[in-house]
Amino acid sequence: MTETPDASGAGAADRMIDAALMHVPFDGWSEATFRAAAADADLAPAEARALLPRGAVDLAMAFHRRGDREMVERLKTEDLTGMRFRAKIAHAVRLRLDLVEPHKEAVRRGATLFALPMHAADGARALWETADAIWTALGDTSEDLNWYTKRATLSGVYSATVLYWLGDQSAGHGATWGFLDRRIDDVMRFETLKKHARENRFLKPLMAGPDWLASRVRAPSAAPADLPGRWR
Repeated sequence: MTETPDASGAGAADRMIDAALMHVPFDGWSEATFRAAAADADLAPAEARALLPRGAVDLAMAFHRRGDREMVERLKTEDLTGMRFRAKIAHAVRLRLDLVEPHKEAVRRGATLFALPMHAADGARALWETADAIWTALGDTSEDLNWYTKRATLSGVYSATVLYWLGDQSAGHGATWGFLDRRIDDVMRFETLKKHARENRFLKPLMAGPDWLASRVRAPSAAPADLPGRWR
């Protein structure tokens, strides 16, 4: 899959994203939008295609990744000390959506694009990247199976929250933030159940297999874990 453009192409990619956002509400993340964005950004068709080889799909991915970068930069400026980790996660998800509130229709069109079978892998990757960006920005250095399960779980929470947010007409998206809190509560209950199973002498043998598997799985980084598997 195509990666984020490097520094030499970042400016041109940003110009194309900004230009595309004026066309996406009408034409979606389509070839028509891609061509119009290239023209508006003063890029020759060949230049635009070299920057984003798959056209509109790569353009939509670039828009999504820019949102992740903006969220991470904002999180770096905020003092979240004193907040429980689950509250930090909720805050990060809310921030991620607040940042794209002016372009909600572009997000809606992106959700439609990535729901297509041919682009489902890109959609899954975008969700995973957002979850990874959140956990990493908040200081997670877990490893083994915890590294994967945290990101997989948050990907599910985030995707469900995005879909709810897209249809939410409540003031200040209050209904969405309530929905987000309930999804995190669901995760916490599940993690608590796993913890109790490990501590129960009758149920503990059932966890031997998953725990052995976890000991054999390592995250890409070998940093020592400083956070528990569950969200505190």
